[in-house]
Amino acid sequence: MKILFASSEAQPLIKTGGLADVAGSLPIALSEMGQDVRLVLPAYPQAVVGAAPLIPVTSLKLPGYSGIIRVLEGRLRGDVPVYLIDAPDLFNRPGNPYADPSGADWSDNAERFALFCQVVSQLSLNRAGLHWRPDLIHCNDWQSGLIPALLAFEHNRPASVFTIHNLAYQGIFNRSTFSRLGLAEKLWRYEGLEFNNSLSFMKGGLAFSDWVTTVSPTYAREILTATLGYGLEGLLQYRADRLQGVLNGVDYTVWDPASDPAIPQHYDATTFHLKKINKSFLQREMGLPEREDALLFGHIGRLVEQKGVDLIMQILPGMLKFPHVQLVILGSGDPELERFLCQECGKHPDRIAAVIGYNEGLAHRIEAGCDLFLMPSRYEPCGLNQLYSLRYGTVPVVHRTGGLSDTVINATPRNLLVGSATGFVFDRPDVDSLWRTVNIAVDLYGRPKAWWHKLAVNGMHQDFSWNSSARQYMEIYQKAINNPALNPLAGALLP
Repeated sequence: MKILFASSEAQPLIKTGGLADVAGSLPIALSEMGQDVRLVLPAYPQAVVGAAPLIPVTSLKLPGYSGIIRVLEGRLRGDVPVYLIDAPDLFNRPGNPYADPSGADWSDNAERFALFCQVVSQLSLNRAGLHWRPDLIHCNDWQSGLIPALLAFEHNRPASVFTIHNLAYQGIFNRSTFSRLGLAEKLWRYEGLEFNNSLSFMKGGLAFSDWVTTVSPTYAREILTATLGYGLEGLLQYRADRLQGVLNGVDYTVWDPASDPAIPQHYDATTFHLKKINKSFLQREMGLPEREDALLFGHIGRLVEQKGVDLIMQILPGMLKFPHVQLVILGSGDPELERFLCQECGKHPDRIAAVIGYNEGLAHRIEAGCDLFLMPSRYEPCGLNQLYSLRYGTVPVVHRTGGLSDTVINATPRNLLVGSATGFVFDRPDVDSLWRTVNIAVDLYGRPKAWWHKLAVNGMHQDFSWNSSARQYMEIYQKAINNPALNPLAGALLP
């Protein structure tokens, strides 16, 4: 099968979130299954450097864009081709893919990603000089949401799958933007791209793709509700027979304590006792007292309300009453949460340590060195850090939502006795629930070590590799090819 995988970011070329991990891993897993899969993303400066050497393979012009757009080809690990869409005035910028160095969204994001979608549409129709036509195009999040809509009226279009990584980010722009982008007027209907009198890139993917997926079975159910549907729950309910949740996988060539080059001491489930060496190293690195008896909590992620970081901040006074508890945090986000965290580090330098920002190597060492990983997200479509934590024997503490619910088995007395428990799970995203669960974890850590060893090692034995997820995607791809969806505008445009 020939598959074109469209994404706005991909690890290791450029990353702001979990989408990059998926786009950097799933195509490789599909390629290893014998599929002809190719990745396409914008030519950001970091991506150009990371994908080097690059070869210009074709160029094209589009109506409404004055420049010449080049397509550059490089390679991902596993010899997977990657195409970078080179429109320098739109993509050759500092900052991350979506925002300038100050954190403000680029004012022309609609133009940037509309052009990306237009170019990818031409590639998928074999109209860009690549002499390669995919059987299916896999689009991801709002930045590629226009692609299925642009292809909707093409008779020889490839099949399309659209994956929701986070429905909260929808790519919504005003009516004048729709006109400015030169999109076909027939797309401006409530069955099409119009959403509350605005243009929605996300809705394009949801309404026009042959199949819709999201990144966990539980999240697929949650987005059918008003709470997490963000106004699109009605459309998703209508398309529920073509909506499926597929758990993201983990690239164990990157995230495995037995071979991780970023950690000082390798270990696996049979040598779990060596994990304590990583704990000591992390304590030194973060300026905390080296205490083998310390219960070291960790957290990595955006410092925002969605991730429940405010809940962690609110239970800090209680956590610090346990004399052996330490906390390490890596992340950035809400300036107020950043300031509060830095203040707490200053007040308790022997108990709390934080790095504002992101460092990939440190993220690996936190996973390897901590005893527990806090992940109290209010919602979490899939989540990856709990999967990394399981493999590293760092017991996750999670809210029962989205992919967290699908991947962590609560340490109830029964589950501990039968050996199925892998972490601690609480049902409500509030301070009391998190605090009660942390107390349960602290209590278990204080019991004979065999209990904790069994819990942590059981997590290490879980398999969330991409193999299973890739097989599920292949089944979905085949269904999309064999049974294409009706154009939602076909009936609406009849006289």
